[in-house]
Amino acid sequence: MSSRLIGVGVGPGDPELVTVKGVNALRAADVVVVPVMDSGERGRAEATVLHYVPGEKVVRVVFALNERTDRGRREAAWDAAGERVARLLQEHGAVAFATIGDPNVYSTFTYLAQTISELVPGTVVETVPGITAMQDLAARSGAVLTEGTEPLTLVPVTAGAAVLKDALAGPGTVVAYKFGRQAGEVAEALRETGRIDDAVWGSALGLPDEAIRPAGELDGAPLPYLSTLIAPARRDGGRGGKL
Repeated sequence: MSSRLIGVGVGPGDPELVTVKGVNALRAADVVVVPVMDSGERGRAEATVLHYVPGEKVVRVVFALNERTDRGRREAAWDAAGERVARLLQEHGAVAFATIGDPNVYSTFTYLAQTISELVPGTVVETVPGITAMQDLAARSGAVLTEGTEPLTLVPVTAGAAVLKDALAGPGTVVAYKFGRQAGEVAEALRETGRIDDAVWGSALGLPDEAIRPAGELDGAPLPYLSTLIAPARRDGGRGGKL
């Protein structure tokens, strides 16, 4: 039988936001791989998974380094992780990979699936969608992501503050991921484009140290790396044409 690799989105941190299909996929897999940093601390994906499967079924694999400037080292870590998962597939057959958010949205699973396709030809790759941080932040803050014909733009601020500024200058709602270390530049971009008044940011959503604040309170101090920002579309308050 073919090996199966299933990327399971386990949401942004709140264990109650894992779908029924996601829980079933985690429990049905022979082993569940959770990505960890080389520093070894428990990540959000692992903490969420342990609400649903026993610890002896979970395999911790280093997928990321605290070092973010050396691409060669990062790629070597990804390759080593892929080889580890390839061995697990050959030993067990069905491996689930738990990823925060959704496996098809800025996820480590993308790199893993590509590597496994090369190392273990014929592996069936599947994904189970997960709730994203922007959906959770919208629900917790009351921010409406889209109405009518409004576009929605998702920007990783790791691509540079200029990319965010271009998006903010356009129409519709803008969501920024991974902006914590550039919080000052993000606040400046929001002010320059007149988008700061309605914007909101959040971090550690659904966790004990959760923070949800108006973007106007950003003072330039660094925030957690995985902070999320929503800058809602400019709206006139009318209902016409929204449907």
